[in-house]
Amino acid sequence: MSVTTTTSSFNNQPGKLIQQKRPPFTEKRYVLTLAFVVSLFMLWGIAITMGDVLNRHFQHVLGISKSRSALVQFSMFGAYAVMGIPAGLFMKKFGYKSGVLLGLLLYAFGAFLFIPAADAQSFTFFRIALFILACGLATMETVAHPFMSVLGPQDSSPQRLNFAQGFNGLGGVAGSAMGGYFILRSIHSNDLESVKILYAAIGSLLVMIAAAFYFLKIPLLSEADDAVAEVESLAVATAPEKLMHTKGLFKYKHFKWAIAAQFFNVAAQGGTWAFFINYGVEKMGFSGEKAAYFFSFSMLLKMTGRFAGAYLMRFIDPGKLLGIFALCNVLMCLIVAQSFGLISFIALIMLNFFFSIMYPTIYSLGLKDLGPHKQQASSFIVMGVAGGAVFPPLMGLVANHDIATAYYLPIICYAFIFLFAFKLSKLR
Repeated sequence: MSVTTTTSSFNNQPGKLIQQKRPPFTEKRYVLTLAFVVSLFMLWGIAITMGDVLNRHFQHVLGISKSRSALVQFSMFGAYAVMGIPAGLFMKKFGYKSGVLLGLLLYAFGAFLFIPAADAQSFTFFRIALFILACGLATMETVAHPFMSVLGPQDSSPQRLNFAQGFNGLGGVAGSAMGGYFILRSIHSNDLESVKILYAAIGSLLVMIAAAFYFLKIPLLSEADDAVAEVESLAVATAPEKLMHTKGLFKYKHFKWAIAAQFFNVAAQGGTWAFFINYGVEKMGFSGEKAAYFFSFSMLLKMTGRFAGAYLMRFIDPGKLLGIFALCNVLMCLIVAQSFGLISFIALIMLNFFFSIMYPTIYSLGLKDLGPHKQQASSFIVMGVAGGAVFPPLMGLVANHDIATAYYLPIICYAFIFLFAFKLSKLR
């Protein structure tokens, strides 16, 4: 009898140890702050997919080509290259809360500039408004990712980021659906009045959110604990480990490769989204409004993929899951480029499901074990988003001749992400 009891205790112990090793998602003191930060992910999801709706709308109303309309994405994602480092420096000096407020107010200012841009019917004016709006997005994104990473243990950071990015997907669903209904619907398809009204409403909402966040009390963040852990690790580290910790930020190879991986990830994403509606119109014969609703559905799949990814990462290494999803998207692009009708359009929709975990996973893998360098590193990884400025115009040049053929180009991006996932993201 006593032998049985001892064996039972022995068998149960590993299970207890495993449960102790699994870090909690967050802590009770962070719940309200976490909810506000999650809302930021939703807000920039709305802005990004609304930009893709505007791409199609400007082609029709302002009479511009696909390659020129892709300058919408160039203006938005180009802002990330310009604002990434200044936003990181601002955050480092004034803190997470001030960074969030700056991002929200820039976003709102850009949205309000749509009013005079619509009155002037100027594509250049719209691009200026989008650039300022996207400077706000870049600031919010620079702040939100490291902010999210310190709202709980570092080991559960990939789960929190994928959870938050799920709400970014919800914003994408809302943005594309709103764009389809308020902008591409037949009664609005030939004017810019609906664009003006919609962005004025968005700007007003952002001002109210900024006011609410201003009065929010932020608890002591776990980055303080990370700093203590960093000092302690230096105290007990061997000589090589001490050397590694004293190296500059760019001595961390996994961080440098993460910037490149994020560049290719957002390049593929920006190009895919920019011409999704065009593909639906030209290859499937849909109206712009109907194609926008399918785009919204694909964003719903992206959101589903992020929640699924956050769950799967409890059992599968995040790097391996990232590599599998990248390989799946290579296959999806090959099918899309063949113009197989409905099969190719389904593959186009499924691209968003496999996009789901890429951004937050690359981000968290790039920030891993950077200790006090996290805030600075975040701004550089956000700059990788500039890939979304480069790729859509390139795809647009091909799309001017055949929209399906343009989808061969993102395969280059997924091949690099696959390499990053299985080799370049490893800590050294």
